[in-house]
Amino acid sequence: MRTLDEVGAFALTLPGVVEGTSYGNRAWRAGTKLFVWERPLRNSDLASFGDGPVPDDPIIGVRVDDLGEKDAILDAGHAGVFTTPHFDGYASLLIELSAAEPGLVEELVTDAWLCSASKRAVRDYLDAAGAG
Repeated sequence: MRTLDEVGAFALTLPGVVEGTSYGNRAWRAGTKLFVWERPLRNSDLASFGDGPVPDDPIIGVRVDDLGEKDAILDAGHAGVFTTPHFDGYASLLIELSAAEPGLVEELVTDAWLCSASKRAVRDYLDAAGAG
């Protein structure tokens, strides 16, 4: 997935997902829980890069299960996956779609849904996938 439209189309294949907006940007929810959203960089984000390279749009935010998972994913050094000080202490990551591997984006969006959807929806999804 390299575009926001591709991310949105994929997210909508997951059970119970609805598309809406968050702070004027596209966002996807599992029930009432935001799990993936469009996240343009703000001035404070840009300042955090100093003289280093700044990711290009489009960028999405994804929820992760906890801070340990966030650290593990960041430590793996996947291209296009990063965070900014704005997200310190929050179980979420940023993904530069043009730099990240499409399979990884799909995996992270699915994982975000898994930690946001209802227990029943997750159980039914995993059972249908033969992973439950």
